[in-house]
Amino acid sequence: MTRHFLDLNDAGGDVLAAMINDAMDRKAARAGRPKGAPDDDAPLAGRVLAMIFEKNSTRTRVSFDMAMRQLGGSAIVMESGTTQLGRGESIADTARVLSRMADAIMIRTDDHAKIEEMARHATIPVINGLTDRSHPCQIVADLLTVVEQGKPLPGLEVAWLGDGNNVLHSILEAAGLMKFNVRVGTPAGYEPDPAFVAFARDNGAQVTLTNDPAAAADGADVVVTDTWVSMGQAHADQKIAAMMPFQVNGALMAQAKSDAIFLHCLPAHIGEEVTESVFESSQSVVFDEAENRIHGQKSVLLWCFGAI
Repeated sequence: MTRHFLDLNDAGGDVLAAMINDAMDRKAARAGRPKGAPDDDAPLAGRVLAMIFEKNSTRTRVSFDMAMRQLGGSAIVMESGTTQLGRGESIADTARVLSRMADAIMIRTDDHAKIEEMARHATIPVINGLTDRSHPCQIVADLLTVVEQGKPLPGLEVAWLGDGNNVLHSILEAAGLMKFNVRVGTPAGYEPDPAFVAFARDNGAQVTLTNDPAAAADGADVVVTDTWVSMGQAHADQKIAAMMPFQVNGALMAQAKSDAIFLHCLPAHIGEEVTESVFESSQSVVFDEAENRIHGQKSVLLWCFGAI
């Protein structure tokens, strides 16, 4: 059966743990090696990943390309504006054509229904590079970063500050799968999708929803935020004003544990969701997190191809 990776639960908790372990092992084995050199086993030699971008990208684009190179394969980049998708070809037909020409598809888009339709019609793995609903590949990298920092996932206390967005949805899904807790601090009206909260709670995670940023950060092992205004969102000024009390600054980090780390999936808007003093502090591991997109992506790809 074709393995699609549309959300974290497509793989499940045991596989997610195996992905993190695999990523750590492969990362360690590459120490000192040129970034474009393949891994010794080159497990995806001859495989081609078709990457479709309907949204701008830096980390997703480069990390998937480098992941395929390091696994011995290759990638093709397609912008929606320069493909027939941008001229009205259906997602179903695109999926069927790419299934004849490539070995897997990664798509970064807006409406989650598009990626679900792609998966229904593709006979090769489809990977969610980001939708408005979720961002599972980012969270594989985030969990890898947390474990690298010596913080076990079961019982971990994660504080989320800001908008109840797609990244938070995937964190909540991961919380249920990996048994950690999330305190969500958002302004009223910006809470996450209740379905993701219910999934986390139903699977044993403690999820606290609060409009008090200090309460969300209190005693946290990990403090996470994201940009407040996503690509294409309207009413930016109104939203930023509502979010300002949830800015991650020195005072808010002081509410967390003394050895807490700070995560941000980038790009960051310094002075909005995070201050420069926090972003550049020793607690910030955002660039480890960014690098780990490569290593996390490699494990996602290997699972999709049946190698994990």
